[in-house]
Amino acid sequence: MTDRADEGRHQPEPGRHWEEAYGFDFAAADGSVGGYVRLGVRPGDGVAWYWAAVVGPDRPLVLVRDHDVPLPRGRSLEVRTSGLWADHTCETPLEHWTVGLEAFGVALDDPREAFGGERGDLCALGMDLEWESAADDVRPAPGGGYEQSCTVHGEVLVGAERLEVDGTGWRTHRWGDRDWWAGERWTWAGGAAGVDAVTDADGLIVGATVAGEAATLLAHAPVAIPAADGVRSRLDRALCRFDSGVAWVERLTPPPTAG
Repeated sequence: MTDRADEGRHQPEPGRHWEEAYGFDFAAADGSVGGYVRLGVRPGDGVAWYWAAVVGPDRPLVLVRDHDVPLPRGRSLEVRTSGLWADHTCETPLEHWTVGLEAFGVALDDPREAFGGERGDLCALGMDLEWESAADDVRPAPGGGYEQSCTVHGEVLVGAERLEVDGTGWRTHRWGDRDWWAGERWTWAGGAAGVDAVTDADGLIVGATVAGEAATLLAHAPVAIPAADGVRSRLDRALCRFDSGVAWVERLTPPPTAG
């Protein structure tokens, strides 16, 4: 059973790849827009990783990726650096979180650019969103930690555009050893078993099934994960439609030598 105290930060263990990660995703019921935020605290590297994205079938991917964010202080989950401020607040353990973001990202017409030079137009990205538990269904997350389904509401700012969000999503909290480059491929969709995905040569998901149900792919919001030795893993997050609703599916493709 997940303890309410687990919502806070955990004591790091030795090793470079120990990471504590807080993930938040959302999707509109009609699939017109979706997004996510992920804060990964990596004390062994002395930095935090920050990812945020907003995308939809008829809009470019707006991506924030910064792997050199100063570690949050104390037990806070507030981070800031040049062009980025974000805070992640547990209002009620296992029930209610708020996420605020003010950042500059890059707008990518082709999501494959996220795996390359991230060449695109500078774009302001802001979020003022709330994740509230949808049911008493906190469950173990693959690889450790826990996850839960949520309703999500609030505002997202993309450039001069203001989007009202009233949808669904997932919240994840994981801690432990995570080597993004030496493991095997893995696939995840919030709370689901029997998840599978196929990627193309670039690492983008081209087909996915969850519990035997095929997904209709709506949009991609991938991120590259470079290492100091020049190798990189590729994580695609695909916004997908199922009979049961709209949700995210993610697939990690490590470097070829990593299996």
